[in-house]
Parts: sequence; structure tokens; C-alpha cells
Amino acid sequence: MKQNNENTNAFLIHISAFAGFIFPFGNIITPLIAWQTLKDRSTFLDEHGKEAINFNISYSLYIFILTLSFIPVFIGSIFRNFDNFNNFNHININFEASNLFGVFGIASLAGIVGIIKIALIIIAALKAKEGENYKYPFTIKFIK
Repeated sequence: MKQNNENTNAFLIHISAFAGFIFPFGNIITPLIAWQTLKDRSTFLDEHGKEAINFNISYSLYIFILTLSFIPVFIGSIFRNFDNFNNFNHININFEASNLFGVFGIASLAGIVGIIKIALIIIAALKAKEGENYKYPFTIKFIK
């Protein structure tokens, strides 16, 4: 295979993770399909495919854990607003900074993680297009 085709295919493996914005788990499924079809053509494509899949699985796991940490904050902010647990007619809904800080703090953290994901995918795709190997940071090696 020509070097240019390998670089383009590796680029497409990384960029295919943006399919996760179109359908659920597309960030894992599309690079997996691309890697499975291209991994036998060269070791360069095999390495980039493994790296892209490992990163997207790791990222999904991190977002899942971040989502689980949001649940206690949300439930805690709801129960802080009850005046009396015996009388549910007097629910005092006030939006204080202490109640909303946890919700907005976790939401902003999720936004920052999302922006970092987009930046890392673009960096990896550009490195692959140039023919360089790229290792995503904080990636768990599920596929070795």
C-alpha cells in the first residue's frame, strides 16, 4: 500500500470517532469497523486503529463515571429544597448558588472533557495524516 493511502486511512480511522455525535456509541463502532477492515493492510493502520479504539472506549468510560457522579449532586440538591418531608405541599424551590454549583460544576467539567476529546482526535488525525504515530494521553489499553 502506498504511504499516502496509509496516512489517509489512518486519518479516517481517527476522524470516524466523530460519528458518536450522530448515533450512540458511534465513537467506538465506526473506528472499530474501520480498524477491522484495514488492520491487515499494514502495521501502521493496525497501531492507529488500536489507539483510536482504546481512546474512545476510555473516554466513554470516563464520561460514564462523570455522569454517575452527577446523580448524587442532583438528588442532593433536590432534597435540600424540601421544607418538611411530611408535607410535600411546601416544596421550596430556590436556586441558590450552593445548590447549582455542583450541577453547573459537573456540567462544565463534562464540557471541558468534551472539548479536550475533540482536540485530541483532531491532533491524532493530523499526526496520522503526516505519517507519525500518536499516543492519546490517559488511555487505558483495552486492545493490545
